[in-house]
Amino acid sequence: MTATHGTVRRAAVTTRPRRRVRPSLPLAGIVAGAGAVIALWWLGTPSVSGLDGWLTEAGRVTGLLSGYGLAVLLGLMARVPALERGVGSDRLARWHAMGGRYVIGLVTAHALTIVWGYAVADRIGVVDETVTMVLSFPDVLKATVALLLLLGVGLVSARAARRRLRYETWFYLHFYTYLAAWLAFGHQLATGAQFTGDRLAQLAWYALYLGVAALLVWYRFLGPVRLWARHRLRVSQVSTDAPGVVSIYLTGRGLRRLRAEPGQFFRWRFLARGLWWSANPYSLSAPPNAGGLRITVKALGDHSAALTGLRPGTPVIAEGPYGGFTARPGRSGKSLLIAGGVGITPLRALFETLPGRVTLLYRARTTAELLFKDELEEIVRARGDATLYCSAGPRSQNLFEGLERLLPDLREHDVYVCGPHEMTQAAIRAMRSAGVPRGRIHHESFEF
Repeated sequence: MTATHGTVRRAAVTTRPRRRVRPSLPLAGIVAGAGAVIALWWLGTPSVSGLDGWLTEAGRVTGLLSGYGLAVLLGLMARVPALERGVGSDRLARWHAMGGRYVIGLVTAHALTIVWGYAVADRIGVVDETVTMVLSFPDVLKATVALLLLLGVGLVSARAARRRLRYETWFYLHFYTYLAAWLAFGHQLATGAQFTGDRLAQLAWYALYLGVAALLVWYRFLGPVRLWARHRLRVSQVSTDAPGVVSIYLTGRGLRRLRAEPGQFFRWRFLARGLWWSANPYSLSAPPNAGGLRITVKALGDHSAALTGLRPGTPVIAEGPYGGFTARPGRSGKSLLIAGGVGITPLRALFETLPGRVTLLYRARTTAELLFKDELEEIVRARGDATLYCSAGPRSQNLFEGLERLLPDLREHDVYVCGPHEMTQAAIRAMRSAGVPRGRIHHESFEF
């Protein structure tokens, strides 16, 4: 491991941060909404008796909760800037994944208990009752299709399935969730006992779903178009940094108005043949400024590999900036950055701009894969309050052995981690073992 220490001090570059939503606020809102849904069922259910009654009402309350949960899932992925920056994209994705498991469990329980309850009441078999309900009850066929779509999306979201899918395939399969939500919405209003004759409950459900639909349309579909019309981003240069790694420089109009911060990312759609249909997330690899933006991409799939062939002048549609992996969470005035491989991209921007004393620990498999080495050493010389440790070797090597000797006050640092999943998890465990508070460990992942 080689170390570079700074000798010349300069003021760190700063970016005026936007106000952020604390993660506890949306969580409290989600829980309060679930409580309101349970209250809706409670107020609309004066009494329950008999096995058929208990089963049917269990189906109704799980149906209401699954419908509410589906709207929440879509809202979490609407890319609302306040949530993306305040909560963080990877945390939102984890909430979405966990919530998806709950929703699939609830909607499955809803279908089973409703059918079972009606079968007990009608004194017929469950299979016969299922056929009767699907073919003769209003909108139950739509609900069945919605259930199958949700189960399918859940299956492709399982870790074992995700590893076999391209990101683009996984991404577009998730659009079937919109169809499932539309079908489930119609089914609930048509057959839900809590909505029959209750105009206020109907209006509340319409407000929930139409509000989420408005967020999706505004931020996921119209937002990128508005940003492109305002800034007219285009590729200005493509340079090769290492085998299979390129940096893409972008220019445009009024880029300061983007208010992007070091450490954040955009979802980029390059309007070139074979690339225009996919928007992929890549971090800024240098502090943004009025002159342009830079991202650095390693060829890990078809999309990233194709970026090596981009030509200057290619128009770019960008969504963002997103992410809470910025200087904002840091409070200690001491920062440790831990980068693995191409995970250096957001940390290179933070290394230049974080205030206070900064230490960067950077590992790649080979010395040829140590990106930005000259830039990082120049930052160290310019800052004077920065230290750089670079090393090359397999992932099996212990990157954190002896770290407390290098940084005796490690537990007083804010720690930023970006790299492969295994390395990130190992870093988090090592920091927790060293006594670094959980609230001072910051990481963000783009894994799908």
